[in-house]
Amino acid sequence: MTQSTNQLVATAKRMAFPGALAAAFALGSAFFAGHGNVRAASAIDDNSVEALTSLDRAMEAVASRVTPAVVNVAVTARGKDVDVVEGQNGQMQGSPFQGLPPGLRQFFGPMQQNPLQPQIEHGVGSGIIISPDGYIVTNNHVVDGATNIKVTLNDRRILNAKVVGVDKLNDLAVIKVSASNLPSIAWGDSTKLQPGQTVLAFGSPFGIQFSVTRGIVSAVNRQNPFADDPRKPGDFIQTDAAINPGNSGGALVNAHGELVGINTFIITNSGQFAGAGFAIPSQIVRASTEQLIAHGKVEHGYLGIGINDVTPENAHFFNLQNASGAIVSQVTPDSPASKGGLKTGDVITELNGRTIVNDGALQVAISETAPGTKIALGVIRDGKPLTLNVTVGEFHGNSEVAGNDGGESPEGGKTGKLGLAVSDLTADARSEINAPEQLHGVVVQSVRPASPADDAGIQPGDVILEVNRKPAESASQFASEVHQSPEGKDLLLLVWSKGGASFRTLHPDADEPKG
Repeated sequence: MTQSTNQLVATAKRMAFPGALAAAFALGSAFFAGHGNVRAASAIDDNSVEALTSLDRAMEAVASRVTPAVVNVAVTARGKDVDVVEGQNGQMQGSPFQGLPPGLRQFFGPMQQNPLQPQIEHGVGSGIIISPDGYIVTNNHVVDGATNIKVTLNDRRILNAKVVGVDKLNDLAVIKVSASNLPSIAWGDSTKLQPGQTVLAFGSPFGIQFSVTRGIVSAVNRQNPFADDPRKPGDFIQTDAAINPGNSGGALVNAHGELVGINTFIITNSGQFAGAGFAIPSQIVRASTEQLIAHGKVEHGYLGIGINDVTPENAHFFNLQNASGAIVSQVTPDSPASKGGLKTGDVITELNGRTIVNDGALQVAISETAPGTKIALGVIRDGKPLTLNVTVGEFHGNSEVAGNDGGESPEGGKTGKLGLAVSDLTADARSEINAPEQLHGVVVQSVRPASPADDAGIQPGDVILEVNRKPAESASQFASEVHQSPEGKDLLLLVWSKGGASFRTLHPDADEPKG
């Protein structure tokens, strides 16, 4: 490189840094000067999001209308006097709640337990006020075993509540607080629900009070996968509105703020909401609660048959053109169905002219029919249609599943005013307690501590033969005689115990329902 060239390069290097610095300063000044003139982005105008804001306003209107009628239900229950240890997956073994089906056990909300006896359980659920004078509907599994129930209203008042009656078959309960002019919810028609409709779920998930979530009706007429008795109706509403532990007994409402269902359980692998929540339809809830309020019990219809769904796979075996109806798989001897002429293999397609689309629809229809009602069943037998006239009987299992319980024993079962739970004296029960064949009565399953029955010396395994000098040969007959006794009057029971019979006088609790 020539000397002149070297001098030029050196000169260029000496001038490069000051020049670059000046350029950078000028550029930075221009940037900051320009940045000071940049304005924040403006909100999207109302016209562009009118559909969304209209939806928001509609949901706000529904929530503000329904929320005042939503309550939190806090339950204290006396569990079994056993040591409770932590088992697999952190579940408490030895708890009376251990026997709940998975969908209900996870769904009941936080349950705190004292590890030493006596066991005390604390649970949280939800409820909805259905009348201004304090009647509240919730799930039976929320108040099951309750010794104390406290209801928190939307205005933060905390009131004591008592069980009016329970419907175990449908997992429903009515409780009542002493108050008036309470906000209540209007009944909706669940039979008009269609998949895709908007619904809102209200309740107290995880004990967090007065929560609302939004979703759609995912499906209708769903069966209960956790049913412990095939005779229990299904017909559940499935929704993707978030339902979590503590939402049990909460309201599912439609876009008009009407009660269309009672949130009951979820299907999940984690114990938390996974997109599949289920609610009892208001068609069932209303019929049950009205009976509980009026009579303290529910009388469910009964045919005495086992049924299956008609499917495209089995329809041709019964010479059916359409996969619709309920197949009779079993007929109980001497049952209403047997007396009415139903046979195994019959397909029930109509009830009083109304189409029966599946076995769930028949279950619900019969369950809601009053015992003693005469019905006309449209039946297809060997491909030929015929009509059978049947008189509906009354449903009851080995122990009553629908009645005025007013509280539960640690082992489960009716306690109520007398403080005892009874069941039919079956062959197995007779063998277990060594009762003679000529003995006819009801066997005592459990006795509530410090109850009238306990005070009278009645114990589990005793057999009650009479109530007020009248025979009590079944659980339903026992309940009927107890309910017919005058309010506030003592009851006389004839009790067989350890090989001998004696009369026992019971003084019912004045503030508890009979049972």
